Amino acid sequence: MSNASSITEFLLLAFADTRELQLLHLWLFLGIYLAALLGNGLIITTVACDHHFHTPMYFFLLNLSLLDLGSISTTVPKAMANSLWDTRAISYTGCVAQVFLFVFFISAEYFLLTVMAYDRYIAICKPLHYRTLVGSRACVHMAAAAWGSGFLYVLMHTANIFLIPLCKGNAVEQFFCEFPQILKLCCSDVYLREFRLLVFSAFVFLGCFVFIVLSYVQIFRAVLRIPSEQGRHKAFSTCLPHLAVVSLFLITALFACLKPPSISSPSLNLVVAGLYSMVPPAVNPLIYSLRNQELKVAVWKLMTECFPKTVRGKEGPKSFLGDRAMGQSRSPPYLEGRMFPALRQISSSSLS
Repeated sequence: MSNASSITEFLLLAFADTRELQLLHLWLFLGIYLAALLGNGLIITTVACDHHFHTPMYFFLLNLSLLDLGSISTTVPKAMANSLWDTRAISYTGCVAQVFLFVFFISAEYFLLTVMAYDRYIAICKPLHYRTLVGSRACVHMAAAAWGSGFLYVLMHTANIFLIPLCKGNAVEQFFCEFPQILKLCCSDVYLREFRLLVFSAFVFLGCFVFIVLSYVQIFRAVLRIPSEQGRHKAFSTCLPHLAVVSLFLITALFACLKPPSISSPSLNLVVAGLYSMVPPAVNPLIYSLRNQELKVAVWKLMTECFPKTVRGKEGPKSFLGDRAMGQSRSPPYLEGRMFPALRQISSSSLS
């Protein structure tokens, strides 16, 4: 690499000039990171160890938690270490690895969210065809496609940017090696070429977002036909937060990549990067998984087994499934009428 001989390290953006504010940022990042580790770790452990959750919906949730852990673990620990040791430096190799892994995890996560929207659309709008269209083999193929698409996407961008000369120093205006900030250090002709590639990528991501929105529109249309007001409320309270997180992620990520230099500032860069790099991994366990009563019961059971003295005597969440044995081949809750009780009636009436 031609850059490796001229640049041996990059200087990341400092959070603050005073030591007190640096330590404040350290504790803030530590709290967010531990929350993400705890939430996603509990979901991964529960879904992987309990055969009752070996279904398509929870398989995708497990993959989502893995990607969330990967993305936040790529950036936040280094930022905390820099705040602790009062330094800004990151090695050239470390910066390349950070760009590669972070872009890989967030792009694969976005493609996986598109797949999950399709899974919910089939489950709610075409429940009678769910087992045929979303079988175990189809789930593996769709998850592998999301991971593979993320890998191809990051390979295309990383190889293009780090094999070209950097003409504008080594100061990165971000708390981690963010792709748009590295792009600003490139020569002008290369910047324009890569910017066109970013615009093309933006259209791809917007296409995925349109697919997600259309999927949820069809879901909402099916939900509105539910006669029970409680069922409609539960459906909207489940789907709307999903759409809100996806929208926040896409809007802030595209803004970070395509915003004009005239409105760029260090504080704005920090806020935007924090919104799309740290907020989704921390809140996804709450929005996608731990709002699910069935999964909350399983997580509570896991905690009582791991920490019996700590949680002994406390009443955990009650399962709406009761004591009925759950088979490995059961359908997701919204197929069996647990989450949306009237969907079977809708499907039956549409067929008659």
